Order: sequence, then C-alpha cells, then structure tokens
Amino acid sequence: MTGLVTTFGSGAMTNSIDDIADDANAYFIIGSNTTENHPVIGMRLRQAVKQRGAKLIVADPRRIPITDYAVLHLRHRPGTDIALLNGLMNELIEQDLYDKTFVAERTEGFEALKAKVAEYPLTRVEEITGVPAAKIKEAAQILGTTHPGALIYAMGITQHTTGHQNVIDCANLQMLLGNMGVAGGGVNPLRGQNNVQGACDMGCLVNFYPGYQKVMDEAARAKFEKAWGKTADLKPGLTVVELLHAAGRGEVKGLFVLGENPAMTDPDQNHARHCLEETEFLVVQEIFPSETTQYAAVVLPSSSFAEKEGTFTNTERRVQRVRKAFNSPGQARVDWWILAELGKRIQQRLGMAPDAAPYASFDYQKPEQIFDELAVLTPLYGGMSYERLEGNGLQWPCPTADHPGTRFLHKGKFSRGLGALTPVDWLPPAEVPDAEYPLLFTTGRVLYHFHGGTMSRRSPGLDEIVPEALVEINPVDARALHIEDGQLVKVTSRRGTVTAKAEVVDRPDIGVIFMTFHFHEAAANLLTNAALDPVAKIPEFKACAVKVEPA
Repeated sequence: MTGLVTTFGSGAMTNSIDDIADDANAYFIIGSNTTENHPVIGMRLRQAVKQRGAKLIVADPRRIPITDYAVLHLRHRPGTDIALLNGLMNELIEQDLYDKTFVAERTEGFEALKAKVAEYPLTRVEEITGVPAAKIKEAAQILGTTHPGALIYAMGITQHTTGHQNVIDCANLQMLLGNMGVAGGGVNPLRGQNNVQGACDMGCLVNFYPGYQKVMDEAARAKFEKAWGKTADLKPGLTVVELLHAAGRGEVKGLFVLGENPAMTDPDQNHARHCLEETEFLVVQEIFPSETTQYAAVVLPSSSFAEKEGTFTNTERRVQRVRKAFNSPGQARVDWWILAELGKRIQQRLGMAPDAAPYASFDYQKPEQIFDELAVLTPLYGGMSYERLEGNGLQWPCPTADHPGTRFLHKGKFSRGLGALTPVDWLPPAEVPDAEYPLLFTTGRVLYHFHGGTMSRRSPGLDEIVPEALVEINPVDARALHIEDGQLVKVTSRRGTVTAKAEVVDRPDIGVIFMTFHFHEAAANLLTNAALDPVAKIPEFKACAVKVEPA
C-alpha cells in the first residue's frame, strides 16, 4: 500500500475491534465471510447493526450469512474488486460525496486517481462486475454520507493475482472518504490464522526482519548482523509457493515446514505434492500427522497452543500473554526450544563461535528472553514486557515503557507524511472461463472447520456437523447441467478433478462454483491456480475456470 503505512506490509488492522464495533456508523465488508471466518468480530458487527443502527454494505460473490444484516449486498464476480472499488470512487467524486478537506490536507495524488476512476463509469462497472449500477450508486451515497466508516477485508481481497492492487484500492477508498486516523474507521484486514500477525511481527516474512524492518535496508541489515552475528544479503527470499516450486526443480535442496500443511493448502496440489516428493530433504514440525508429514524425511513433534508459554499478536495488533495449561505429551517439545536446539547444533557443526554477537548463542531458557530481545531490536515492541502485557495486553506501536499502546494508526498524519492516493487498473484473473471450462471457481471456509482440517477434523463434534465437502452451485447452473441437489458431481480444472456432492443453492451467483478446502477426500486445491501476484507473491486461490458434470 504505497505510502499509506510503513507497517502495513504486516496486514494488520489500522483500527481496533472495539472502536470499529462501537464507533463506526458504516461498514463496508469486501472479500470477508466475517461471521464464519471471524465469528467474534462478526458478532460485534451484527450487534452494531441491530443495536445502534449502523449501516452495513457487503461486497461478495456469495450470499454469505452476514448479508442478512446488510442494507446492500453487492454481488460482484470473483476477481472484479478493483472495478467495483473504482466505480464507487468515481461515483463519490462525481456526486461530490468525498471528503475534500481530508483529501486536500492529508493526501497527495488526487488528480491522478480522479482521472483513473473516471474510466469506470457505472455502465462499465456493471458490465465487469455484474452489480447493477443503481446498487453501486446507492452504496456510494451511503458511504459518502455516513461517517465514520470502517472497511473490512480478508483473503477474498488478497488471494488474487492483483491482490496488492486490491489492497491499495481499499486504502484509496478510505482516504477518499476521510476514514483514516479516526476511531471507527480504517482499513482493517482480518488475519486468516491464529497468531499469523505475531509470526509476521517476529520476522517470518521474506522481505522483513522483526518489526517490519526491511531486509533491503542496509541500516536494518547492519543492525541485525551486529545483534545476531550473521544475516542474509539485501535480497528478499522466496515465498511459500516459490520455495516449493524451486524445491521441485532441484534449486532448493531442503525445506523446513513448521505448522503448515502445503500438501493440502497450497494451490495446484498435484504439482505441490510432486514438488514435495522431489525435495531432497524435508523436515516437518507438527502437532499431528498431516498430508505433508507423509513426505517428510524427519518429523519433529511440537506442542499445541495450550502447552506453551509466550505471546500471541491478534489481528488488531494486540500482543497478549499465553500461558501453558498442561505439559506436552510424549516427545513433543515447544517450537522455540526445538528451533534453539537446532540453531545450537548447526553452530557446533559449522564451528561457529556462539558468543560472536549479543543474541547469537540460541541459549534461551524461556520464551520471555526471546520477547525481551524483540523489544530491544524492534521499535514497535520497544516499550513492551511480560509485566506490561498482563491483562488485555498492548497494541503496537508501543515504543517506550510509558507508552499506552496504539488504539488506531495514522491519527493526525501518515507515517510518510501525506497518504498516497495510488491509481490502479482492473485486470481479469489469470484464468477466466471459456468454452471448455465455463464456470468460475472460488474457495473458502465454513464456520465449523479450520484451514486444512488438521485440527478441526479431529473433533468428532465438528466433523459430525460438517462431515464432507460440498459443491455449491446456483440453481440456474444446476438446471442447465441436469444436476440435482445431493448428486455426486465432478469438478474439473486444467489441474485436476475432484468428486463431491452438489449443493444446489442460491448462495453463489450464477456462473460461480464454491467449495471449501478443508477436506482431503475432495481437496479443492487440486483445482486452484498457482498463478502469483507479481508483488505480494500470493496465489490466486479465489478465481479459476472449471467445468462441472454428473459423476
């Protein structure tokens, strides 16, 4: 998000759950099945609508549960987010509904943005997105006259080959509306997995050291080299999908997979599994056997969240203490201990001096020492300690010991000074329907299961509620294909075929097929496309072309 937030590479919410739930008078949800993927936040939003009369607009290709509470459901085709957002902004400008004072005082680039969105009149946007022009006009009227307003998105925005542009356009819209730097506003991505924010904070990204300090920055590299004794060069590493493909080509000899199941959750699974088979040395650190552990040369048994001390950082940048409820079973060990032991043994094997730098020895006795190191090396965490995290924790940035934490970002000014309004153009998905594969395929989750099902499908109660994958198909498409509700169907893309029961229901739009990806028996990611966003390098899980036929 060019120039909006230096820390926005983290994908963190600019605002807090409480201020969004309590202070926002309008909500624009795009690419987030909030009540099923983030049920606690979804509950708070429903309460705001029912109890305070907040106005909710949902943009989603499916009739998801939260649309029942919306004044408007903009049912756009998968992969047309930018066209919809540009159309909304054009209407806001045309009808003089944007925040002229905020734009003049807090942003730059307005004229270029205005020229770009002028290329998206309502007639063109309706043609691209399938959303009636009258609904787009009504949405712009609501957003332009109801303040403050919070924009909420999730992986329905990011998991496209234009994912980074989608996020930029979300920021454009909120700056145009003057909804940045205020309680109840902001651009608020809801993170996809527990503590993924904390992992990013700690530096588990290919282009950042801990605290979002760029690996391309020579000063940052020198700082961490002094602390750790050694760092990589100034070039970002490979992302998950890139690493796996490089291993498949023999360019990467070894992979260390920690708490991830790429054999289930990576796109184009046939190819992903081939790459795992070709990997010369694969180590998997996991709490349960998974589809990926089957390919491992070594499996390191690790501990669940309930068996470890430490911290989690949630989607609103809140760092919280985690306490052990019971000991790990058998040979299982906590993740930090396993990694520290590996570090020490690699140093011994290579003959490296462990005392070459202050934090080079891996000689941690407890996770608090790791957290204290982070506070020294990371300004965002500089004022935090385990003592200060008691209770509700703290939200970063928290630079000093007397700082209360930051409820919402960008109050008064952006980190770069002025917010950059950045024009972006709509591009279609990497793969669009054609005569051979005439339907658009998209994926997501259900309330009762999580990600690849490694944990949730071990719960008999949850698996009883939703025991199998279903192929959601609109009744119009089902009639054309002579498919009945409950009938077994084959869904085929250019990468594979899965067989599952059809659920004939009007949740997906005409021409759209939806499946969850929790079930190995009918793995939706056999079908998905591994095409990457060229900047963010995220795969296009949310749009590819398929055909459906009776099994």
